Amino acid sequence: MPEFEVEQVSRRLALVAVISMVAGCGPWQRVGTERPAAPAATILPLFDPSAIYRSMGFVVSGPPLPFVASLGFLAGPTPDSTLAAFGLSLANHSLTFRRSDSGFVAHYRVEVTLRADTASVRRVGRDATVRVRSFQETLRADESIVFQEWVTLPPGVYGVKVVVEDRDGPAVGRQEIVDTVPRFQGQALGGPIAVYEGGGRENVGERPVLLVNPRATLAYGADSLRLYVETYGLPEGTRVAGRVVDADGAELWRDTITATPGLQSPEGDGPVGEGAFVVAPGVLPVGRAEFRVEAVGTSVNAVAPLLVTFSDTWVVTNFEQMVQLLRYFDPPALVAKLAAAPREERATAWQEFYKASDPVPITPENEALDEYFQRVDNANRRFQEPGAQGWQTERGEVLIMLGEPDDVQDASNQVTSTDVRYIRWGYVALRLTLYFQDEVGFGQYRLTPLSRSEFQRVLERIRRSQ
Repeated sequence: MPEFEVEQVSRRLALVAVISMVAGCGPWQRVGTERPAAPAATILPLFDPSAIYRSMGFVVSGPPLPFVASLGFLAGPTPDSTLAAFGLSLANHSLTFRRSDSGFVAHYRVEVTLRADTASVRRVGRDATVRVRSFQETLRADESIVFQEWVTLPPGVYGVKVVVEDRDGPAVGRQEIVDTVPRFQGQALGGPIAVYEGGGRENVGERPVLLVNPRATLAYGADSLRLYVETYGLPEGTRVAGRVVDADGAELWRDTITATPGLQSPEGDGPVGEGAFVVAPGVLPVGRAEFRVEAVGTSVNAVAPLLVTFSDTWVVTNFEQMVQLLRYFDPPALVAKLAAAPREERATAWQEFYKASDPVPITPENEALDEYFQRVDNANRRFQEPGAQGWQTERGEVLIMLGEPDDVQDASNQVTSTDVRYIRWGYVALRLTLYFQDEVGFGQYRLTPLSRSEFQRVLERIRRSQ
């Protein structure tokens, strides 16, 4: 079973095991990164991003071994073949790690079955090893492992089945989708394929030297977003325009490049070029979008989905959702300014918000946002009430804004002389005691009027001291 080294090439995703599953193709040894009206519809994608990735057309498996996989396409070595880039990502904490001499090690296997509408079947599978130095790294919940494969296929419609097995534990993840492998004839564009790094290829008969970004996801402010494209049958010097547009079709970013000539086509059926678009960190607002590319002066075009998040852990689908989730974030003036930004200024407004709220600018993470959404997640899991997600309840509000109480007295199962159930929270350092009452008996706990007043008073005192 081959083992593949890991090394650091990104501040956000430092440990990635990469494997090339095509026989005769040497393994990569680089690692990559780059991570209220309807409460359920609003909050669940934040903590279960699988719904978002499914809507982007990816192969997605949930617990016990969640993963996200995608396919990108380039021209193959012959006119009747297409080169498919298969990429899969999963988190360290999804695998079973065992102690080794140099730290901790995990083993997993990926099997991909591609069944064509012609009934032909292509199967590939490989084992891989992940090594990390510390126990803390085994708990990483971000996209910490990337698995990659290049496969040459005839064009057509395929059923794609992906199975991932934990070789040291019982967990298995599996999922199937239907995808179309395109045919590149005449004038065409290959890709765009989201990548972490790489230099393309010198011959259409070769496999590109690229490390794919399986989730087409960019962690805001961490790294650049790179999208690789190839041109076929277009004159040398053809300009290629790339645009990022949001769900409403509004343009968020634009650039134009000239495809570098020089790729050799083994069939001699016209010039081939390649190039990469690079979107700088912080340029795009948070949310789902599309990357649209076209050859200038022609009708040749291609489209790929992408997602911008402000954390490798938390995922939101659009700007409005993000503003909703930030309702308890301090200082409120920053959130109000962000919410008021016109659509065409949202990218700039988010960049300003991110910088203004970051307590440690020298690190790639925004520690304040990470802590805030950890509290949101905690509240959502613990304080679900009828008709409301946990983060939207009053207990959730207090937990998010003040953190864990020092003392809790839960009398929710006790009936007092007034038939009112209550829960008491105490914050010693803040000299604050809060009472939540369930006056109607349906598990809906509200701050008493006096507690609400005391809560607001303490918040104001905290804000004045900041």
